[in-house]
Amino acid sequence: MLNLSNQHVAEEVWEKVPRKSRPELLRIQGSRRLGRILLVVGILFLIALFLPWRQTIAGAGTLTALTPQDRPQTVQNQIAGRIEHWNVREGQLVRKGDTLLTISEIKDEYFDPNLPERLREQLAAKVANVDAYGAKIAATDQQIVALRTTLEVQLESARNKVEQAANYLNIDRADLVAAQNFYETTRARLARYEEGYKNGLFSLTDIETRRLKLQEDLAKVTSARNKVASSQQALANARIELSNLRAKYAQDLAKANSDRSSAVSSRASSQGEVATTRNKISNVEVRRGLYVVRAPQTGYVVRALKAGIGETIKEGESIATLQPEAPLLAAEIYVRAMDVPLIQRGRQVRLQFDGWPAIQFSGWPSAAVGTFGGFVSVIDVVSTGSGKYRLLVRPAQPQPGDKRWPKQLRLGSGVQGWVILDSVPIWYEIWRQLNGFPPTLQAEPDDAPVKGK
Repeated sequence: MLNLSNQHVAEEVWEKVPRKSRPELLRIQGSRRLGRILLVVGILFLIALFLPWRQTIAGAGTLTALTPQDRPQTVQNQIAGRIEHWNVREGQLVRKGDTLLTISEIKDEYFDPNLPERLREQLAAKVANVDAYGAKIAATDQQIVALRTTLEVQLESARNKVEQAANYLNIDRADLVAAQNFYETTRARLARYEEGYKNGLFSLTDIETRRLKLQEDLAKVTSARNKVASSQQALANARIELSNLRAKYAQDLAKANSDRSSAVSSRASSQGEVATTRNKISNVEVRRGLYVVRAPQTGYVVRALKAGIGETIKEGESIATLQPEAPLLAAEIYVRAMDVPLIQRGRQVRLQFDGWPAIQFSGWPSAAVGTFGGFVSVIDVVSTGSGKYRLLVRPAQPQPGDKRWPKQLRLGSGVQGWVILDSVPIWYEIWRQLNGFPPTLQAEPDDAPVKGK
């Protein structure tokens, strides 16, 4: 202070202090004690910085089932219908195959109570139709065989007639040649006789006789030529008859084959109708069995999604929610994408369930109270819409002093989880947190689970 004032405040204050307290103010033992305390605290803090700290990765989520078949499912009806009766109530335990709901038909094509019998009558008629077409096919086959046999016989006869006509033609041609030779010979003789008659060697009677003979031979030549023409005509007629016979039987065979093909086609069509009718009968029988909606597996009826009697429901519509009786529980927790590479299957996890009070020490999991053990069973290979990755944690074998997961856990309840990593000094953990670095591992993680899991 500058001591500009003429008043001495320090002396006045000192005069007001009791005389017994003045020696205590002049002592320095209090500051020494404070310094010692701060020194001890500093040494303890330095020692604490080198204590081990267990790194963890925190995540939050809910309880779920490990397998899809153990998760809540909706029960659908396979056909459309009208609700007639509910056989269960919400919260009731049902066994696999128990009746949940009874419905009635709403499609007019299935209203007939005697529909299966009607369909069986149609089936019998169509089966008889198939048998009739089969008999027609067999008769047509016999007709074709008979036609082919008759055709072979008549073709052989027609070929014989053609051959016979050809032989007659050859004979007539030979006769014509002989008649022509005789005619030429007779004419040559007549010429010699006429020359001899002029010389007085033959009489007029001989000449006239030779002339008559020439006329007879000429008549024979003409007759032979006519026979040859007739034989040629007969041969042509035989060949035409053979061709007509082939054409006629080809037409008959084509008609028979056409009738057979029509019968085969009609039988195939009838067989298709038989199959369709049988399929329809089976569908009707199966459909009548679907009037009762049954439980697909043992579980609890959580909620009825359709209510009331007489309400119409569509095919494939959800009518109730069913929760399997004893699901394999798993904790579904979500962690950041930057932490996923540090987690591997089999890693230990500490879990805190909603409704169970717990105290969790992140760096010292063994000192936690009220938490339960688990291990990483599944790590998703794709992220969720929020950019986090899902882990499925299964219950671990209880260690000494640890407890099994509570039996009262229900699907969908909340859970907090801490994936336990390697140990590091506290000073390193503080430095990591201040710099925002991810946790570290002593070795590169792989897909193999941790030993002993």
